[in-house]
Formats: sequence, structure tokens, C-alpha cells
Amino acid sequence: MKTSQRGAIPSFIVMDVMKAAAEHEAAGEGVLHMEVGQPSTAAPKGVVAAAKQALDDDVLGYTLATGIVPLRQRIARHYMEFYGIEVPSQRICVTTGSSAGFLLAFLAAFDPGDKVAILRPGYPCYRNILSALDIEAVEVPVGPESRFQPTLEMLDAAGGSRLDGLLIASPANPTGSMLREDELRQMIAYCQDKQIRYISDEIYHGITYGEQAATAAAVDDNAVVINSFSKYYSMTGWRLGWMVLPEDMLRPVERLAQNLFISAPSLAQHAAIAAFDCTEELDGNVVRYARNRELLLRELPKAGLDQLAPADGAFYIYADVRKFTNDALAFCAQMLAQTGIAATPGNDFDPVDGAAFVRFSFAGSTEDMAEACRRLNGWLR
Repeated sequence: MKTSQRGAIPSFIVMDVMKAAAEHEAAGEGVLHMEVGQPSTAAPKGVVAAAKQALDDDVLGYTLATGIVPLRQRIARHYMEFYGIEVPSQRICVTTGSSAGFLLAFLAAFDPGDKVAILRPGYPCYRNILSALDIEAVEVPVGPESRFQPTLEMLDAAGGSRLDGLLIASPANPTGSMLREDELRQMIAYCQDKQIRYISDEIYHGITYGEQAATAAAVDDNAVVINSFSKYYSMTGWRLGWMVLPEDMLRPVERLAQNLFISAPSLAQHAAIAAFDCTEELDGNVVRYARNRELLLRELPKAGLDQLAPADGAFYIYADVRKFTNDALAFCAQMLAQTGIAATPGNDFDPVDGAAFVRFSFAGSTEDMAEACRRLNGWLR
């Protein structure tokens, strides 16, 4: 029987690492989890309480395809409180995680054969979703010389005016690098001049170590902004995100969402309204991430891992491991087997040069991070 080539995309390698780590745990072995990009903390207490209330008081049926009005209004209020900008709630679409947001954005903005520039290294699902939709992912290689973010010259070299879209994450996965506000404005001005649709992945906003991340929603009403409750809000399994959409994409995204998803999970939507009032608890998580980051930036060089991406935000360290291997897949498998540390090979984020890198997530406990550093130091030396 025939099967579609849409499914012939690479696996999301971090999920394979998760599976291998689970097998070690099932065999009774302890694992230090530095592979997965998710907080080790539960959802905020206020969110859990709101979910319990909704279970008692609400039917929890289908919602509007774009999300319940109170949540969209609360997200709009968040943009005024956090960024000082006005975003109409009508331009907000609630999605089944940011993953659905990317799928909806790609489907609504681009046609098969269009060209969308993405960064390499970068989140692998951008490339894989675009490939499944027959949209060409044009990879823009970035490295330490530009702090793992693109320059206008790099965009010109990638095709410039022949591009239909540009997707940039700030803070980025796997590097944690960020665009400064002036750089973001330059990128968007470039796209406006060349009629390129700008898509801004802002799912790590709220998790920064220094200046606050700038939002594309403050710069260009034609940009697509994608955010999530998974990272800062510590709600990965609730499968909830949102988009800020330009006017010309509102109805196309709504129609697509109606047909593909009907609506995002109702319980998660009702509970998420409370998330914006839990900042004291959530900022406490960020304090822990900052402590973990400082620990790794201090201790990893002692183990010989001294070529590290900036880690301006998010909760990742992207480390050059060429001193030890040119095969990050084998390196990570051996590290898990011999030290009990699960980390993600750079191949997931960079199919060309990623075999020389490993991503360490520091979203876990500080105790686990300290123990991982101790084991790594002994193993690598």
C-alpha cells in the first residue's frame, strides 16, 4: 500500500534520547535529565487550582477555534503589562501548544515550493514541518562570530528577495542566543522591504539573564508571533500556546484551526488564565535556572567543554565537543550508558555541523546540575 513521503522526515532526536533514558530508568538505573527542554517543576499552584475549579464548574466542551475569549483577553493584557504595547485580543489565536502554532502559521502564510529561511543550528521541528508541507527550508548557518544569530549579510547570502518567510527564535533553541531590540528591528525592516513574512518564535520569553527579550509584536503588525505556556509558565503537558496574528491571516488561521484541531484543550485554556497571576512563583523558577546556568558556565570549562554558546536566555548550554568526538550521537549514547547523563546531540539542531555539538538542558534541579558536572568532569578527564 502507498504511504506518503510527508512522513519520511527525520525523527525528533531528543525524543529518541528521552526513550533511551526511560529504558535505563526502567532497568533501575538513575538518570540525570539534561536532554529535554522542559521545566522540572509542575504547573503553578494557581493554574492547578483553576483547573480543579473548571472541572467542577464547567462543561469543558469545544471552544471557539481561536480560544476562549477570557484567555485571549488575558493574553492581550499580558502584552500591555509585560511589554507596554497594545495587542487587540481579536488578533490572538490560542493553539494546541506552539507546535500547532507553527503548523498553522506555515499553512496560512506559505504555499508548496515557497522558501522560508531558518537558522542552523535551530529547533529541528521547523525544518521537519516545513519539509512535510513541501515548503523549502533555507538554512542560514550561524555561529559564535555572530552570537548564533543572523546578520543582514547572511540573509542576502541565503537568497534575500527570493525568500517568502524568515523564522527567528529569540531566545533561541539550542543556543539561548538573543536578538537585541535594534537587531530585531533591522531584521523586520529587511523583511518589510523585501515582502518577506517574519515569524517570531518567542516561547522562551520570560527566561532571560540580563535584558528582557524584545517582541516582534511591538515592531510590525504583519509579523506572526508564536508563544507558549510550556516554558516560562511550566505547563508543557497542558499543550497550550498562542499566536499574535496580522489581520490578513486571522480568518485563514481560524479556518485551518477549525478543520485541523477544532480547538485547543478546553481545561488547559480555563486554567491558563491564572498563569499570568503566578509570576512570583514562576520568576522563582527563573532564579533557579540562572543559578544552574552560572554553575554550568563555571564547571563545564573545567571538564574541557570551554566553547559554549552565549545562553542569553532559555535553559540550554550548546557546547562544542570537538575536543572529544566528531560523533555527537555516539558520544551522547556513551555518556548516558557510562555516566547516567542524558543530553541531546547537536545533530538534532544542525544536520551539517551538529555532530560536533551537544545541548545540555539546565531546567532541572540545581542538585542534579551539580552532580552532572561532577560526573562529566570525572568522565571526560
